[in-house]
Amino acid sequence: MLLPSQRHLFEIPDGVTYLNCAYMSPQLRSVRAAGEAALGMKAQPWRLKSDDFFTHSEALRGLFARLVGTDVEGVALVPSASYGMGIAAANVRMREGQRVVVLAEEFPSNYYPWREAARRARAEVVTVSRPEDGDWTRAVLAQVDSRCAVVAVPHCHWTDGAWVDLVRVGERARQVGAALAVDGTQSVGTLPFDVKAIRPDFLVCAGYKWLMGPYSQGYLYVAPQYRDGQPLEHNWLTRLGSEDFARLVDYRDAYQPGARRFDVGERSNFQLVPMAAAALKQLLEWDVDAIQRTLRTLTERIAQGARRLQLEVAPEAHRAGHLIGLRRRGGYAPVVAQRLAAQDIHVSVRGENLRVSPHLYNTPEDVDRLLAALAPLL
Repeated sequence: MLLPSQRHLFEIPDGVTYLNCAYMSPQLRSVRAAGEAALGMKAQPWRLKSDDFFTHSEALRGLFARLVGTDVEGVALVPSASYGMGIAAANVRMREGQRVVVLAEEFPSNYYPWREAARRARAEVVTVSRPEDGDWTRAVLAQVDSRCAVVAVPHCHWTDGAWVDLVRVGERARQVGAALAVDGTQSVGTLPFDVKAIRPDFLVCAGYKWLMGPYSQGYLYVAPQYRDGQPLEHNWLTRLGSEDFARLVDYRDAYQPGARRFDVGERSNFQLVPMAAAALKQLLEWDVDAIQRTLRTLTERIAQGARRLQLEVAPEAHRAGHLIGLRRRGGYAPVVAQRLAAQDIHVSVRGENLRVSPHLYNTPEDVDRLLAALAPLL
């Protein structure tokens, strides 16, 4: 079943065609309300109790665990994708001469941490070239062999939505003893992700795009074999017994259980956490499978129109349903996105692609408006 338009839940004015969720999601009315209520708490800090440093962040941890089908013990709260991937890179063992496999034109937050880790270990970063047939899965599998220490890939490419079959890639990584580190920033929340089926070693998600939350609130899943690893920082909240404020000077070596040792300092953020929780509750209510099915009808409409304009799109069999790149060989003039924005049609240019990323506030009419405005600009 497809979901009806949810535009009424957002503050998007009439006449604005926003097809740029991969850049930043609009804020749900419920998320804004949660943030405004949270501001009131900081104005009256005597209302905050010591339990508030733990209960709200634990609830958020549980919501994300439900979203990706895992246990709450595997979830850490982080501020960004780069922070989470930095934890992964600090905890995966890598030997001289081994390889880290990444995609061509990968987002920097899933490239720089691995490049630095490879330099320290005298390992090599291997970049998988963009496949002409759009089949990233086949291209990645061809590079995963006994020399591989890490496969660091997204669920779909951030520039055009081209899809990677993470179940198959994960199986191959385990066969050769490599870790699987997934950047789910451009997929989790709108493309179903099942930790039990994919079995990533690490899954990192920034929360302000498809997870509909505020900027600087993200998530990290850590597989059981890495949960006793080394965090990037040492803060009081992550230590065992930190609930007892009177005993904080009794310093502890032991950490809170599970992946909590990897939480960022001040993870109790009293404004961002309630906003992020409101966003995840809405996603769970909509159901990620239903979101994906609904958005695929829009991106397929975009694909059909793009082909009429003689633009290239990834084959549907190798493309996620929520994000599509309209590729033009040689790229787009810088003014194209600007002229669309001047008509209140908002998309992004990434590489050679005009990246279009709708959500439930969009309609087929939005798609037709984009295509009509784009045609004279090519």
